[in-house]
Amino acid sequence: MDYVDDVGELARELASVGLPPVLVGGMALVILGSRRVTRDFDFVVPAPGERLRALIDVLYDRGLELVSRVDRDGNARSSISTRRVAAARLKLDAPSSAHFVNPGTGLRVDLLFDYPLAAEELALEAARVKVRKHVIRIASDRDLLRLKRIARSKRASPGDAEDIAFLEARLKRARQ
Repeated sequence: MDYVDDVGELARELASVGLPPVLVGGMALVILGSRRVTRDFDFVVPAPGERLRALIDVLYDRGLELVSRVDRDGNARSSISTRRVAAARLKLDAPSSAHFVNPGTGLRVDLLFDYPLAAEELALEAARVKVRKHVIRIASDRDLLRLKRIARSKRASPGDAEDIAFLEARLKRARQ
């Protein structure tokens, strides 16, 4: 299923409530030309703090729900359908990231709250890329490479080496 319009609108709405997102991860690489296969959209956003309720409203208005349980493969097994409960859970747990899913469409959006790099720092060099009618900010190649190296140091995902090679090749071509 094609989620570009949904994600484009979500990015616009997050920015409108003071939480401008920067796309990172696999989908950022896909937009840049990687052959990578991914199933979710990863955004680094500022930690919501006082804007937590606005964040929850934007997500839930778009049919997304906070994931409360995943299986071994990372697939959402259950989610929290009530906004108030989701907001309380995020406020209480204060996680560095949160996963949201639209149970009807399967769209998955992962939000990283100033993690592992600050959203403001990523935004400084982020490119504004037009995808159809939407403008989405994507982390720079250099920042994507930094993020991918951080991810690789914390896990052993087979796609990390391929992603790093893709980004290193893009950076090498840009220097030539």
